[in-house]
Amino acid sequence: MRKSLIVYLVFFVCTYVQTSLAQITPKWVEKAKRAVFSVITYDKDGKMLNTGNGFFVSEDGLALSDYTLFKGAESAEVVTADGKKMPVDMILGADYMYDVIKFKVAIIGKKVPALEITSTVPEVGANIWMLPYSTQKSIACESGKVKQTMKFEGSYNYYTLEMTMKDKMVSCPVMNEEGLVVGISQKASANDVAGVCYAVDATFAMSRKIGALSLGDATLRSIGIRKGLPEEEDQALIYLMMASTQMSPENYKQALDDFIKLFPSSAEGYYRRANYYVANAKDDESLFENANKDFEEALKITDKKDEVLYSKARLIYSYQLSKPEKTYKDWTYDKALENVREAIAQNPLPVYSQLEGDILFAKQDYEGALACYEKVNASELASPVTFFSAAKTKEIMKSDPKEVLALMDSCIAHCAQPLNAETAAYVLERAQMYMNANEPRKALLDYDTYFKAVDGQVNDVFYYYREQAGLRSRQYQRALDDIVKAIELNPKELTYQAEHAVINMRVGRNEEAAKILNQVLKDNPKYGEGYRLLGLCQIQMKKNAEACNSFQKAKELGDPNVAPLIEKYCNK
Repeated sequence: MRKSLIVYLVFFVCTYVQTSLAQITPKWVEKAKRAVFSVITYDKDGKMLNTGNGFFVSEDGLALSDYTLFKGAESAEVVTADGKKMPVDMILGADYMYDVIKFKVAIIGKKVPALEITSTVPEVGANIWMLPYSTQKSIACESGKVKQTMKFEGSYNYYTLEMTMKDKMVSCPVMNEEGLVVGISQKASANDVAGVCYAVDATFAMSRKIGALSLGDATLRSIGIRKGLPEEEDQALIYLMMASTQMSPENYKQALDDFIKLFPSSAEGYYRRANYYVANAKDDESLFENANKDFEEALKITDKKDEVLYSKARLIYSYQLSKPEKTYKDWTYDKALENVREAIAQNPLPVYSQLEGDILFAKQDYEGALACYEKVNASELASPVTFFSAAKTKEIMKSDPKEVLALMDSCIAHCAQPLNAETAAYVLERAQMYMNANEPRKALLDYDTYFKAVDGQVNDVFYYYREQAGLRSRQYQRALDDIVKAIELNPKELTYQAEHAVINMRVGRNEEAAKILNQVLKDNPKYGEGYRLLGLCQIQMKKNAEACNSFQKAKELGDPNVAPLIEKYCNK
C-alpha cells in the first residue's frame, strides 16, 4: 500500500512538472524562434550605432522592430538565429510615438522563417508569451497574462502585460497560445511597475506605410537607409515626382528601378527612367541607349502607345533645347516631330498638338507652329500658356500688333484671379507688347498691375521699363520717381544715369540735367553717349560752343549718333 502511494506521488509530481513546462515553453516555440533575429545598425562612418531585436512576418523578408533602433542609421543588418547576416534593404514605414518600424531585408536564400500575426484580440487574463532572440538550441520564453488592453487610433490595441520583461527583449514578438503574434514588446520606462510590461499591436506596425508625401516625414528622414515606395501606383508616382528634386541622382535612380519592379506594367516608370538617363548622360552614349531601351519596353507593355511616342518626342525636344555639342544619333527636332505626329495619328489630343507647335517653333517654322497653337486654343486645353505661345509666334511673324495683343488678352483672361507672381508675368509681357504697339499708357497700367501682384518685389530693370512707359505717356514725375528708384537699386548702370538726365531735360530742368551728366562723366570719362547728352543739354542752355566741344568729345569716343548733331549745330 505504501509503495503504491509513493509511485502515485512520483507520477503526480512528474505530470505536474511536465504540465508546467508545457505552459512555460509551448510546442510552437522551437519553430517560431527561428523568425526572431538580432538587428545591428550603423552610422554614416560604418560604426555600430545600436543593437536590438526584430522578427520576420513574411517569408520574403518583411520584418518589424523598434524605430529607436534605426534612428540616425545609414545602414543595418540582421543576424538570424542560425547566424546568417542579411542587410536591411529598405524602410517601409515607421512611427515615432509608438516606436515601431517596418522594413524589408535582402534575404539570403529563397525564404526565411516567419511569424503570423493574429487578427484576434486576446482577452484580459489570456496567457501570452514573449519570444526572445536566441542562438541556443533550447529557449525559455517569458510567460504572463494580458492585464489590460487600450484602444488607440481607432482599431489598434496597446497591451499592459503581467510579465517580467528581461533586459534586451525590446521589440520581441508577444505571442498567444496558438503561436500567433499579438504585439511587439515596448521599451520600459523608469516609472514602470515591477512585473508589468507593455506591447503595441503588431497590426499597427504592419499598417505603417510609405505615402506620397513621406519624403517630408521627419521620422523617416531621420533614417538614412533607403525607403520603399507607396503601394498604390498613383501615390508612388507623386512620391517619384518629389524624389526627383529631393533625392541624390543615385537614390532617385534606385527609386525608379524600384517603381518599375513594383509596377512592371506601368509605362510611366520607363518614361521617367529614360528622362533620368538623358539628364545624366552628357556624352555617355550608353545612357542614351538605356533610354531608348526603356521606350521600347514601354511600347511593348502598354496599349496607349501614343503616350509613349509623345513622351519620347517631348524628351528629344527638351534634349535639343539644351543645345548639345554633339547630337546623339537621330535625336533631332525632326525625330521629335516624327514621334509626336505618330502619336497624333493614333490619338489627336490637343496636348500633342501643343508639343508639335513647340517643335515647329524651335525649327523656326512659325506658320506651322501657329497653326498648331490655334488648334489647341480652339480646344478645351486652351490655357494662358497656349495663348501666350500663339501671341509670341505672331509677334515674331511681325503680325498686326492688335492681333498679338488680342491673343495676350485671351492669355490673361484664362489666368486665375487674383494674379500671382507666376501669372503676373503674362501682364509684364503684354506691357512690353503695348510699348511696341506705341500704347504706353496701357503699358503703364500693366506695369502697375504687375507691381501689385508681386507685392512690389521688383528689380531695377522693372523700374527702368516702367519709367520708359511713364516718359512716353508724358507722366514725367512718375518717370522721375521710377528712374531714381532704378538708380538706387543699381547705381553703377550708366543707362539709368543718362535717362535721369533726359527726363530732367524734358521738363526744362537743364541745369539739373547738366549737373547729373557732369558727375557721370567725372566718374566715367570715356562714356561717349554722356558727352552727346551733355551737348544737347548745353544747346538748350544756349551754350553752343560748349555743346560743340561736348559733341566732338563724343565723336572721339566713338558715339555713332553724334554726327548729325555736329552737322546741325557746329558746321555753320
